[in-house]
Amino acid sequence: MRIAGKRCLLCNCRHGFPLDAEALARALDAEGAEPPASHLCRAQVGIFERALQEGDALLVACEQEAPLFREIAGEKGFAGELVFVDIRDRAGWSEEGCGATPKIAALLAEAALDAPPPPPAVHLASQVRVLVCGHDEGALEEARLLLEAGLQPTVLLSGRGEVLPPRVWDLPILRGRIRGASGHLGAFRVEVEDFAAADVASRGALRFEEPGRDRVLETDLLLDLTGGTPLFPAPDKRDGYERPDPRDPAAVLRAVLRLADLAGEFEKPRYVRLDPALCAHSRNRITGCTRCLDVCPTGAIAPAGDHVQVSPEICAGCGSCSGVCPTGAIAYDLPPPAHLHRRLRTLLLTYRRAGGRDPELLVCEDRHGGELIAACARLGPGLPARVLPVRLGELAQIGVDHLATALAWGASRITLLAPPRRRDEFAGLARNVEILHALLAGLGEDPGRVRLAFEDDPDALAALFAEAAPGPLAEADFLPMGSRRQLFHLAVERLAAAVPQVPESIPLPAGAPFGTIHIDTTGCTLCLSCVGCCPAGALFDNPDKPQVRFLEIACIQCGLCARTCPEKVIRLEPRLFLGPEAREQRVLNEEEPFLCRRCGKPIGAPSMIRRIRSMLVGRHWMYESEEEAAVIEMCDDCRVITEFERSRAQVLGTPERPKPRTTEDYLREREELERARRRLRGEDGGGNGGNGPGS
Repeated sequence: MRIAGKRCLLCNCRHGFPLDAEALARALDAEGAEPPASHLCRAQVGIFERALQEGDALLVACEQEAPLFREIAGEKGFAGELVFVDIRDRAGWSEEGCGATPKIAALLAEAALDAPPPPPAVHLASQVRVLVCGHDEGALEEARLLLEAGLQPTVLLSGRGEVLPPRVWDLPILRGRIRGASGHLGAFRVEVEDFAAADVASRGALRFEEPGRDRVLETDLLLDLTGGTPLFPAPDKRDGYERPDPRDPAAVLRAVLRLADLAGEFEKPRYVRLDPALCAHSRNRITGCTRCLDVCPTGAIAPAGDHVQVSPEICAGCGSCSGVCPTGAIAYDLPPPAHLHRRLRTLLLTYRRAGGRDPELLVCEDRHGGELIAACARLGPGLPARVLPVRLGELAQIGVDHLATALAWGASRITLLAPPRRRDEFAGLARNVEILHALLAGLGEDPGRVRLAFEDDPDALAALFAEAAPGPLAEADFLPMGSRRQLFHLAVERLAAAVPQVPESIPLPAGAPFGTIHIDTTGCTLCLSCVGCCPAGALFDNPDKPQVRFLEIACIQCGLCARTCPEKVIRLEPRLFLGPEAREQRVLNEEEPFLCRRCGKPIGAPSMIRRIRSMLVGRHWMYESEEEAAVIEMCDDCRVITEFERSRAQVLGTPERPKPRTTEDYLREREELERARRRLRGEDGGGNGGNGPGS
């Protein structure tokens, strides 16, 4: 049987559950239905070997024996695609196994989807330096184990208790108080206060030299035996940092062995992709959206100007940032969100086409939920035939778009199964569930159609599905095309179309990335600061008149407009507006333009002109009188003309400056003075006549 170009090998595990190959072929539109094997991994392994010789991509309906099949494929030199899917624990081994054909068809169709390309890798290099932090001889003992493993340990003691000096100084011993730490595997930096080296001449108790200046110690690996506050958030997710309970020798030994294996070069996936152009974190040094910063457990995300930056070396790949990002600036890449949409749609639509009714989704992490599902199948009733399990690497990557589209594609109920010991890591997912609860309640439906369950017991897992959910709210089949935000709104439209009475809007919890804004028009001056800072393109101006327009479907409720507004007249309201007006620009505030008092040209908003006058007239030396303040109500050209028409004395408020004198001025004045003297001499000579002495 071929499904989506892959040859599918079925096995009923020694007749352990019913498997109707012909019914599956009809449900999947598959070619060449073959009878299922009963012992594919042992007695009938020849079927698998012959399929390998054909060279086609293989889909094997058995996960338990995947290591064996991979070994055989390697021995045969098989270079094609080899995919495994578990239909036994997830479908066949169940009290409802006889009616699980639609479910098995959905699981096979999901497994036959083409896998997305792997994400880029991050290169990490760790040498042999390791810093062991502790209080007593235990730190020295563990450091010697690391030394025997080929590492180069340095011991940093707190100095709280007495320590016997070593007989042989085979490793550096320091004392100090750790003030903080940063970095990642291969590049840790530890800030130490009151740093001092051990006195090699110590007798009795270990002594130290006089404390010196604070130091920063660089190391590749870090073993924390202090038993105090962790040096990093989410310490179990920081590669290269081990923090076992110093009172538990077995835990300490396991930590030492793990560190001994971390010397060398490694590659880890780059779990998330960041598009800074879409990030709404900040504008003009004013903080807006902080959703990813709020939920990141490891501190791998930090502000970087108008956007955030993600340290791929620190990122542990939990997916929380992708689940809450309202713009898609951060997207999980293992797998991408679009691939998860395709998986959900394939599961639900195939189940429906195969004759299944009222499907429920059980979304879980493979390492946690996979084990619970297997235990429930082996020791309990197994999952009901209507429950379709969806296994992920990280549950926190689920966004509101995934939940809404799954409901629109026909899921009666969605159960998100999370481990109780990691409850704090799912704060972002819990917010998304609250948004869906508000949406369902607003549509008059049971919010319990989406639930977040923290269970570790297979019996408790089975109890979750003791009662069936009501029928599906909608049964749409739209393709998962467009952005995640567009898909969410498309799903909401399909859900709203399925209910008898649709409200105009649905209130959402605080922090939801959907909503509107309100402007107090009595205080707004139409300065358009909000338009200039909006990162989502939800606010617009009008080039023809003072106006603020708003597109609600684009608003992400980042709050930048409210924080940027100089008059503080903007208020956010998280909601879902279900009318068509949400996709249309609407006017929030407008005024007729103020006309230049000299030429009549439009120059701005009247409220803005009034605001400027109130701030300057009588308060600034250039606008002390109404005549001087008149330029505020003029356009740029008229303002310049008016200023030139005034005398400089009036403009500057100072006496007129003397004209510059040149050499020509001095020469001309000298000539005029000489002529005046000559005239004076001539007048004097004529007036005296013969009355002089010589007469």
